Formats: sequence, C-alpha cells, structure tokens
Amino acid sequence: MISRERVLTALAHKPTDRVPRLLYEEAIGYTPPIEKLLREHCTPESPRDHFGMDITSVEFHPSKLPRSRFTDWLGADADAALASGQVDEWGVWWRMGDFHHFAHVESPLQGLHDFARLKDYPWPDLDQPYRWQGVRERVATLHERGFAVAGYAGSVFEQSWYLRGLEDLMMDMLAAPETAHWFFERSAALQQFAAEQFARAGVDIVITGDDIAGQRGMLMRLDLWREFLKPRLAATVRAVKQARPETFVFYHSDGNVEAAIPDLIEAGIDILNPIQPECMDPAAIKRKFGDRLSFWGSVSVQRTMPFGTPDEVRSEVRARIRDVGRGGGLILAPAHVLGPETPWENIVAFFEAADETPMA
Repeated sequence: MISRERVLTALAHKPTDRVPRLLYEEAIGYTPPIEKLLREHCTPESPRDHFGMDITSVEFHPSKLPRSRFTDWLGADADAALASGQVDEWGVWWRMGDFHHFAHVESPLQGLHDFARLKDYPWPDLDQPYRWQGVRERVATLHERGFAVAGYAGSVFEQSWYLRGLEDLMMDMLAAPETAHWFFERSAALQQFAAEQFARAGVDIVITGDDIAGQRGMLMRLDLWREFLKPRLAATVRAVKQARPETFVFYHSDGNVEAAIPDLIEAGIDILNPIQPECMDPAAIKRKFGDRLSFWGSVSVQRTMPFGTPDEVRSEVRARIRDVGRGGGLILAPAHVLGPETPWENIVAFFEAADETPMA
C-alpha cells in the first residue's frame, strides 16, 4: 500500500499492510528542540521523508494585515509586544519564556467587560481568498507523491480564551453568556470557513480541537460544553461533509475526555486524538467506541517517549497496534509533540516497531 491508501483504509476500519504512523508534529508543526534534533539526524531529507511518514499537512498563507492594528488593545506593553515579533494574527502575545517552546499567553481582551468595546476588536482575515491561493495545488502534489494530507482548521474554545483570558471566559460562560457566545461564534465562524476551504482543496483529514479536559476530567460541566461548544463543532463537521463528504474530521483534546466521547460521535467526529494514555486506557476506549471512531496518537509523551528505553517504546507501540489497531481505525503517533528530553533512539524505535509489528 502507498501511504494515502493505507491511511484511508485504516480510517475505513479495514485491514492494512501495517499501521499508518507519523510524528504528531508533522501535522501541526515541529517544536524548536525536536526540529533541531531531527535536522541533525535526517538532513538532507525532511523528517517526513526520512521516516516515510504516512500523513503530512498543508497550511493557508499568513495574513498580510499589520500587527500594529492591535496597538490600542495590547495596553502599556504594546510597543514591546509588537517589537518582539511574538504577536500573532489574532493579537495574542505569545511571550516566550526561557524553556524551549513554552510561552506565556498575554490575552488582549482580558479584564475588558464593555461588550460594545469588545465588538470593535479587529479579527483575522482568514476568510479572504489570498489566504487560500495554491492550497488545492499543494494538496494535489502531495497526493501524487502518495501522502495522505491534513489541514488544521483551528480551535474555538482555546482560541477564544487566548483572546479573552481563560478565567474571564469561564466566568463569562456562567455570568455573561452573551459575551461567551459572541467569542465562540466569531472563532467558530473562522474555523468553519477554514475547514470548508481545506475540504474543498481535497485534504483527507481536517484537524479541529480544543483542550476541554485535564487529566482528571472535563474542565467544564458537560452541559456547558453542550450549550456553548458542541453545536459549533457539529456545524464545522457539517461544513466539511457538505464540501467533501469523504474528508474525515479529527478532534483533539488532551486529558480525560471520555465523558464527552458520545457527544463527539453525535456531532460527527471521525477521529479522536490523542487518547492520552496517562489518563485514558486506549484499549478500553477502543473496545467501547472503536466501532464508531478512529483514533490517532496513544503513545505516551509524558513517560515512554522521553524517559523510556528504546525497548520500552517498542513494547508500547506493539501493545497499541495489538489493542487499538485491530480491525483498523488507528493512526499511530506519539500522543502530542515530543518533549525536548526525547532521545533520537526512541524516535527510531517508535518507527521500527510500527513497521515491524504485524496487524492483528
């Protein structure tokens, strides 16, 4: 099988020659320490080509709008924020720390409670045609090379709290629901537009997601998630399926999201990521939901990939293929981006075990 055939067959819950596999970063972007490690070992090849990953990604073009439009919203530190080059197209300042890729999120609308003023905020121009020029052609080129292709359409809850501040947004959901709905609706409209454009461009997988859980359970009551976020997620799925029915929709949430899985299925999600093994049992989740969902991830990035031995990595990979890959429905990957402690030998062991382990 070529990679795209392998991925689409697995997502159709049919047997494949081997499990489809990749590093999660290939779909969402590499963090600086892992990018450096891979460059040292993979050059002159890309990591994707060196390991023969089965899925790669395409992106839309950067915004041409000036970041200076956020000057009045960034407060007393506006000059420093803009000079840092760390303000994104949403006006969020990702103030970089001194530890690898971690950053402090400076939310430009935190503490602002004048709803009329909030409505004046300058949003991104993701819905402009120039942002999408050439995407269809890049997808076609990657398909010709045999890859399955994903496109990241963005988040709704996370993007809203990046703008509003997590504490303020959670309080809005309880005490000022009109404000919370406004943030979610504006963010969701752009997610839906991006998801539809990726589907029209021919991507195989549209990536969406929000971290709505911690390792001990949901970050909010399930009824609040159903009120504020589930309908907007379902609308994104509908936009994708109307544009290209064969495109799969992927949903990411770290943590123990099991309580929301039936609702995610009802909303139309095809693929759940990452099945974080520190707080969810991948084998149990497969048994319970594997007839209705596919899974992407499941290999520990808190324990095994950074701190295990190569043999321990191989053992976990074999267990995932046996317990989750049976009958298809698994895209094997580390559960999230690799930590800077991850040794090269463990990355090699991940791919070797994925390629050597027969499908059950």
